[in-house]
Amino acid sequence: MHLEQIIKEEVEKAILACLGLEDQNVSLQPTRKEFEGYYTFVTFPLSKSLKKAPAEIAGLLGEYLSANSAYISSFNVVQGFLNLSVRDSVWIDVLKNTRADTGFSRPATGRKVLIEFSSPNTNKPLHLGHLRNNFLGDSVSRILSANGDDVIKACLVNDRGIHICKSMLAYKKLGDGETPDSSGLKGDHFAGKYYVAFDKAYKEQIAKLTAAGQTPEDAAKNAPWIVEAQKMLVDWEKGDPATVDLWKQMNQWVYQGFDETYRQTGISFDKTYYESDTYLLGKDLVEEGLEKGIFYKKEDGSVWIDLTEEGLDQKLVLRANGTSVYITQDIGTTELKFREYGAEQMVWVVGNEQDYHFEVLFAILKRLGRSYADGCYHLSYGMVDLPSGKMKSREGTVVDADELLAQMERTAETRTKELGKIEDFGDSEVKRLYRMLALGALKYFLLKVDPKKRMLFNPEESIDFQGNTGPFVQYTHARIRSVIRKAAQNDIEGKLPDAGYELKPAERDIIHLLNQYHDKIADAAKAYSPSLVSIYAYDLAKTYNQFYAELSIFSDPDPQAVSLRVALSECVAATIAHAFGLLGIEVPERM
Repeated sequence: MHLEQIIKEEVEKAILACLGLEDQNVSLQPTRKEFEGYYTFVTFPLSKSLKKAPAEIAGLLGEYLSANSAYISSFNVVQGFLNLSVRDSVWIDVLKNTRADTGFSRPATGRKVLIEFSSPNTNKPLHLGHLRNNFLGDSVSRILSANGDDVIKACLVNDRGIHICKSMLAYKKLGDGETPDSSGLKGDHFAGKYYVAFDKAYKEQIAKLTAAGQTPEDAAKNAPWIVEAQKMLVDWEKGDPATVDLWKQMNQWVYQGFDETYRQTGISFDKTYYESDTYLLGKDLVEEGLEKGIFYKKEDGSVWIDLTEEGLDQKLVLRANGTSVYITQDIGTTELKFREYGAEQMVWVVGNEQDYHFEVLFAILKRLGRSYADGCYHLSYGMVDLPSGKMKSREGTVVDADELLAQMERTAETRTKELGKIEDFGDSEVKRLYRMLALGALKYFLLKVDPKKRMLFNPEESIDFQGNTGPFVQYTHARIRSVIRKAAQNDIEGKLPDAGYELKPAERDIIHLLNQYHDKIADAAKAYSPSLVSIYAYDLAKTYNQFYAELSIFSDPDPQAVSLRVALSECVAATIAHAFGLLGIEVPERM
């Protein structure tokens, strides 16, 4: 039951009946909390053409609606704002539809969407920045699926290049046969250790060459380890067996580490691409573009495109020696993805430092006349900062994802024990609860902020059981499930009241929020923004807690009130669980 649309149509009827105006495109606003009502119609735009005061117009429409509409119970006017209240019988019908729709299923849109996210490098473990990326990509995938889209989750692993060779070279020189098992490290941490070791040795070599008289620029080029790493990359590209074997071994260790982190955080993919398989793609499309005059060659043989008409600049797409650059690889990989899946929409979840790269990519695809170009979208998100400042992988100052999860679990354990409500939990149940709260805190904190905004992550603040946090909503769900269990123990069934039942304001507030849920999912899907679902879940939990504080559920003398409040509790619990499911967060049955 789309109540807002019905109220719009009722207002349109009133405008025609009272003012004689046809085909009015009515829009409504939520009524401000300090005034009575749920839907507000602004009459100022009608005032000029009718030459009447906005308040007078609002009064005329309000009188008509309260007397003639089966949906409007009363109204109040604040200047030119007409605030409308809805009849209790209508709210009860809304709740009836909500209860019947607890599967939250939406009709299929017929649209296929491919979302690429995570995109880790195989020279270091996943860190806090990856977590925001992973959680955004995973949550947007869930939201689009809930909205009826057919979603493919993809990951492109950056498993080749000079940065990978740096870890390989450091291991070759310093590893002495060490393995992740012998060192007690996860495979991704193991590779990351040698990436940091390379950077340390490289800086020492630069300092020595600089002291011997070289410029810092020359020293950075001539340092022995960077020269060897560059040669190793050439050897890899030529297929040198020893180099390729080392590359395969170190990557395999890293993949095992990644898989463990993905498993712990609930992240999965339908398709994984590897840069080592795709880095040569795109050259055929450059040739196609040359033939069509889209690209041009310079005297040195390099190939370029002039994008100044699009407000960009001239962009290199093929080096003079015939090797590709990143944009060329992305052109080819995008073509490959479309051929494999035929997705009308392709989404890249990548930080905003790559905004320009994607503007160029999409402009080139349009120039090439690719049918899918208009369906390409860069879900650009802001970086995550810490109170201690920016993270740097090569210096070993990143916030490691695994360590952060472990820290969050320890904090969840401390906070939960302070509440003192888990004495009867078994060991496995309590460990699962700590993990659930830790992940809930982490995911919610990273997802509640609009993706485009840069954010400051505070672990202590994120796991608070009060305020706008994941644990607050999880705790509310556990409280509601306790209410539902108590109702079952007392054979109280959640039922809707008879016609004529007068709702309390707190009951109306919950039904009003429940009625908005599908619209919130649709809005979040359209904006690719899990923050809209996060805000909704928090508002619903907060509203339920106010309802819980104001109204007795089980001791009310009216059995209809008791049954209604149990029914409301059931709907709220189901909705919170579904909303948090869209964020990739589990909710506990008890805490």
